[in-house]
Amino acid sequence: MILDTNALSALADGDEALLARLDAVPELYVPVVVLGEYRFGIEQSRYRRTYERWLDDALGDLAVLPILEPTARQYAKLFRELKAAGTPIPTNDVWIAALCREHRLPLVSRDSHFAAVSALRRVVW
Repeated sequence: MILDTNALSALADGDEALLARLDAVPELYVPVVVLGEYRFGIEQSRYRRTYERWLDDALGDLAVLPILEPTARQYAKLFRELKAAGTPIPTNDVWIAALCREHRLPLVSRDSHFAAVSALRRVVW
């Protein structure tokens, strides 16, 4: 499963419902875009040091997904689909959805706008 930024934040905060939902998942992935968004949030947090330590520890158990040329192809196709349907979503989320489609993995997210993305399974906790 691929984690969206709100899922990564919930993990950092010890969200029990999410922890239970992910307990049996063999591997969790974090898109590099999510990592950037999360680090931006850390930069603004008064608990910066706590979250930095948590992230450093968590990255040992998470696989970071880079954006490569196949991702860019998925991004372009998906962006065109969303624009044609009149259902745009934030640019970073198009990248995240493109990674999900590329790797054929579900997305763990509470963001409802991902429902506009075809061939994407969203897991909500």
